Amino acid sequence: MTRQPLVARRAEQLLGTPVVSTAPVAGGDVATATKLRLNDGTQALMKTLAHAPEGFFAAEARGLRWLAEPAAVGVPEVLAVDDDCIIIRWVEPGRPSTEAAELFGRGLARLHQAGPDGSGGSGGFGAEQDGYIAKLPLPNKPAETWAEFYAVRRLLPYLKLGRDRGTVDDEEAAAVEAVVGKLPDLVPEEPPARLHGDLWNGNVLWDREGRVWLIDPAAYAGHRETDLAMLALFGLPHLDRVVTAYQEVAPLAEDWEDRIALHQLFPLLVHAAMFGGGYAARAAEAARRYL
Repeated sequence: MTRQPLVARRAEQLLGTPVVSTAPVAGGDVATATKLRLNDGTQALMKTLAHAPEGFFAAEARGLRWLAEPAAVGVPEVLAVDDDCIIIRWVEPGRPSTEAAELFGRGLARLHQAGPDGSGGSGGFGAEQDGYIAKLPLPNKPAETWAEFYAVRRLLPYLKLGRDRGTVDDEEAAAVEAVVGKLPDLVPEEPPARLHGDLWNGNVLWDREGRVWLIDPAAYAGHRETDLAMLALFGLPHLDRVVTAYQEVAPLAEDWEDRIALHQLFPLLVHAAMFGGGYAARAAEAARRYL
């Protein structure tokens, strides 16, 4: 049984409960993750980041609590949060299964249906406060239409950041910019959905009891097809079962599969800004499908 004194003491300050043991957790791309075992038997996950951007962990906690409100999908309970860390209840990882995938699909549909205010209301797209996606700022100022929000809060900011960092060239940028003007005609109008916002495979946690949990959100009210497009971008086990079960609860608009690449422009531009590589080229290729 090991115990990292600095981590344990910080957790004890926030939780008011002695920490019996700690263990490093692999896989975190941004923060350092540590598993905690508390004196009362509780197991928790503590994420820390030195010199975290202002409001970084507060945004994560806010997103987790908002996603948990409808009780539609598994979302770990936030036990404590401060400027330098967040502590959430531990979820014991398990293996993906078709049964869990179907439960997740139906739960994700109900989460989306909850809407931004929990009643499926007609509030705008966005959120009351800005957030983060990875360590990048995520602008969330509301807009009345999805086309406007997707253009000015999702595509154009990260396109500019990529150009400023030299990871997006003029030709690639031109392809994305050309799509922006066509957005009102490309995506069907729907009321805002309660989105995870960064729903790639790494943020979907399968537990040992046959349940799926959502972690590391970049939550806001948006178009529900974007969460599904993110699931498809890097691959999710049993995604076909997830989508089939989703549509049993909330059928998707006609030709939704033809718009997957359109919704993937945002995460591809985020990756281009952060990592460079071939992500800008992939974004340009996706954009050209709609020109």
